[in-house]
Amino acid sequence: MHLAGQVFDVVMASDNVHHLIRPEMPGAHQLGYWRRVVRLAALCHDIGHLPFSHAAEHDLLPRGWNHERLTFDLINSPEMREIFQNSVPPINPDHVAKIAIGPKKLSEFAQEVAFSVWETLLSEIIVGDAFGVDRIDYLLRDAYHAGVVYGRFDHHRLLQTLRILPRSIEETESSEPWLGIESGGLEAAEAMSLARYFMYKQVYFHHVRRAYDIHLKDFLKDWLAGTFPTNIEDHLRLTDNEVMAALLQAARDDCLRGHVHAKRFVERQHFKRLYERNPADQRLKPWGSRPNL
Repeated sequence: MHLAGQVFDVVMASDNVHHLIRPEMPGAHQLGYWRRVVRLAALCHDIGHLPFSHAAEHDLLPRGWNHERLTFDLINSPEMREIFQNSVPPINPDHVAKIAIGPKKLSEFAQEVAFSVWETLLSEIIVGDAFGVDRIDYLLRDAYHAGVVYGRFDHHRLLQTLRILPRSIEETESSEPWLGIESGGLEAAEAMSLARYFMYKQVYFHHVRRAYDIHLKDFLKDWLAGTFPTNIEDHLRLTDNEVMAALLQAARDDCLRGHVHAKRFVERQHFKRLYERNPADQRLKPWGSRPNL
């Protein structure tokens, strides 16, 4: 939320707005409203996550469900809609939901929801693949909590050089606005790309971490005896704490579901790496050759 507010302030500053974009921008009296919407959307962006985030989302949610759909349902719940609409001035929860999730993900389960050009642009501040603050935030935060330096980069410089730019400056082509950077931010953007590469290589794809993902998923399959609930009330009751308590209990009692997988966690008996491909393999067995049957 903090980063989203910073990006909004930078890209909407009058000195930073490209002349081709200025006529299409909301009026100055509307910018305060949209700044609040962007900050609230960033705050609510991940509220639909399951316990332990992405660990078992693809396998343990019913078909057609993901954390973005749960986020959408939470933002549009009667309780949250009331909070938004009773704020001063009122906030349209539909705006929050659209900008928090973005058109790409929202179209997967709510095809009837239409985005304006500016709603699409504002959602890029949060969910954009290039400069979205969700990515900036998780790289910095995960590196800090993992105790590694791979995810660090000069995000202050990157944020200060972000701009709303036209897709093309040619009159015959589209000038539809998009989020980009000035030339002075290229090195910071490259550093972020490298940080992401190293975090995936050294942390997210580390063989021990991936092994524990498998054990967690196997435990959850047994413990849930089905899939995660998609009902909002049941979803909110199931947190990391409940899963951790159940895992510890199952590790101590071989009569409980998921005992074998829970025991691997508690006793650190995770799967070991048996084989890792290396360049010498190519000389021993060319990959293009057929195996002997």
